[in-house]
Amino acid sequence: MPARDEARNIQRCLASLLASRYPRLEIIVVDDRSSDRTGEIARRAAGADPRVRVLAGRERPQGWYGKPWACWQGCEASRGELLLFTDADTVHGPHLHELSVAALQAERADLLSVMPHQEMRGFWERVAQPFFFLLLGLRFGTLARVNRSTLPRDAIANGQFLMVTRESYEWVGGHQAVRNTVIEDLMLAAEYRRAGKRHFLALGEDLSVRMYTSLREIVAGWTKNLFAGVLHVVQRHWLARLVTIGALDVPAAFLAPAAALGLFAWLRFPALGVFGATSFLSCALVIGRVLHSSRAPAALGLLHPLGALVLAFVLLRATIRGTRRIEWKGRTYSHP
Repeated sequence: MPARDEARNIQRCLASLLASRYPRLEIIVVDDRSSDRTGEIARRAAGADPRVRVLAGRERPQGWYGKPWACWQGCEASRGELLLFTDADTVHGPHLHELSVAALQAERADLLSVMPHQEMRGFWERVAQPFFFLLLGLRFGTLARVNRSTLPRDAIANGQFLMVTRESYEWVGGHQAVRNTVIEDLMLAAEYRRAGKRHFLALGEDLSVRMYTSLREIVAGWTKNLFAGVLHVVQRHWLARLVTIGALDVPAAFLAPAAALGLFAWLRFPALGVFGATSFLSCALVIGRVLHSSRAPAALGLLHPLGALVLAFVLLRATIRGTRRIEWKGRTYSHP
């Protein structure tokens, strides 16, 4: 578990790991030079349990991003034949690891990644997050499509829960092969595809995660990931900027009905009112369905214009910044 400034989450995550029914579990927390009490809280939560080790992360070498470096250190310290990389903001059900190992073996996979239940508790989480999940769904499609594809650019791995065999991990070069990217999970999945290794993506109700807790975190987190994800697919900065700016048609489609209702209130054209009302409700149903799947109130879909504005802002911000300046958890990464 790579952990940087995770004092808010790490005790809950460790408690869920320690409650796992998996019989042979080794838990390694890499405190990635946190500025808060992450390491102290992790050690206290672990107590005298011999399954847990909390490591002080070493200084990051030039050319490495923080999370890949922390994952690499954890791998170096581990002894198991199966490696699970997981984030400190996750919560694991007691049978999750048994089920995941069984699925890895049943699918004869070298890499198994689980898509979790998304916890959305705060106002802005519920208003904005569904739009980013919708955008990802439009890009990648169904799990069946992802698992059928043999193209590296279509490979998905979720860094919140990424299980690999040690043999395959060492074969592809592990996190060292993806050391200089912020989307190390997608890039590692692509490396597996290129190497002809079997990759499997699954849904897991026994895994939950709360990615962000504020509007500031939502904007910073998705700005960090969106452009890099597009660049991974198209391979050219200028084209990635065109694609990212082109994705503005998604928030535009959700803002158009509200604009039509505004014009109807001003101009009183009946056709505008009918179009605006029916389209507005259709958009609310789409977002409401995403909210319902995350056990959040579907009625909040009626606030979809606010979420669309957040998505539009993040897309513009990601287009302008590109990969030249990436900021996350007190660190800044730059590319020429």
